[in-house]
Amino acid sequence: MRILLVGAGGVGNAIAKIAARRSFFELMIVSDYDPGRAEATIAWIADKHGSETAARFVAAQIDASNPDSVSAVAKEHGATHVMNAVEPKFVPTIFAGAIAANADYLDMAMSLSEPHPTEPHSLTGVKLGDDQFAQSGDWESVGRLALVGMGVEPGLSDVFARYAADHLFSEIDELGTRDGANLVVRDEAGNEIFAPSFSIWTTIEECLNPPVIWEKDKGWFTTPPFSEPEVFVFPEGIGPVECVNVEHEEVLLMPRWVDAKRVTFKYGLGDEFIGILKTLNQLGLDKTAPVRVRSADGPVMVAPRDVVAAGLPDPATLGPRMTGKTCAGLWVTGLGTDGKPREVYLYHVSDNEWTMAEYESQCVVWQTALNPVIALELLANGTWTGTGVLGPEAFEAQPFLELMARPEAEGGYGQPWGLEDRLA
Repeated sequence: MRILLVGAGGVGNAIAKIAARRSFFELMIVSDYDPGRAEATIAWIADKHGSETAARFVAAQIDASNPDSVSAVAKEHGATHVMNAVEPKFVPTIFAGAIAANADYLDMAMSLSEPHPTEPHSLTGVKLGDDQFAQSGDWESVGRLALVGMGVEPGLSDVFARYAADHLFSEIDELGTRDGANLVVRDEAGNEIFAPSFSIWTTIEECLNPPVIWEKDKGWFTTPPFSEPEVFVFPEGIGPVECVNVEHEEVLLMPRWVDAKRVTFKYGLGDEFIGILKTLNQLGLDKTAPVRVRSADGPVMVAPRDVVAAGLPDPATLGPRMTGKTCAGLWVTGLGTDGKPREVYLYHVSDNEWTMAEYESQCVVWQTALNPVIALELLANGTWTGTGVLGPEAFEAQPFLELMARPEAEGGYGQPWGLEDRLA
């Protein structure tokens, strides 16, 4: 396996660092628009693991907005797999570049949605991933796989859905992804500050678009942003967090392969975060279309959302100033395999103190990066196979979860996952 990693930012950097401990691939091409970032990642690997390990990594410059650039870099290095680790706005071009290079494709966020033009808070328009699923036949015809939504959420949460359906439940009422954390970021003086732990570009996209819900008798439909607030109690000391509906890929993926009556995604944002996002929306600073801005050098065209992103700290740099844990998981209700009512929460917790000590990566981006590396290993050894555009639910879950939890000394990733039965 020869992997073209597109993007050496927070998640891409963590993917390379996690993969450096594994032996399933021959070469990883760490690419970025700024080749210096790719070179810095490889230098870290050389310092941590030695020159022999670093020899399996090479740096390259790439333009993720240009499918020809993606295809050219992939072909130059004989890449068999293209791993997309940049903003979801680049999905169409990387997706096209991968198939043009006759390579398999993986991403952690799917092609973007477009709200319904007249009834955005009740009807879906273009849904997340629609553009990719529309091309499934093209990928099948050339015998290649596009594994979409293979991060943590989506990704691990979808693996949990398949596991619950296969091993824990005879009938599922709701698959509810629930994400929460107790992370705190402080400035140099020790004051708590607003600094999103993941890309603000992606966060705005997820949180201000109309959330999608799926119900068996209605199909996909939307609600207003931040709807249906609930307090969800997260494990391992995180505790109760208020969560709200947010647009997310799980709701578009899970119903395609897993039988359930309802599918939801709720994110623990907090009042301050919600207030800031609403203000950005009111001021038009969430927009992606460029606007004309006067500057000392004359008028320039700038996307307001890019200005917001540029004004906030890079999430990849937050680790040293962050404390706490983040939890990604799936709440499932229904009937257990014995036919009795059951309610479980399947989850994985990532501790920032540990990820910083081991990888110098903050916990949110590290947790996201872990899962595509595990998926790549399962593809490399032939445990997972397929063609066309598929989500994580299309593959057997148990091998993934077993490899994830097995200790590193025994060939696994040493990341146990949890299962809480929540009915008394």
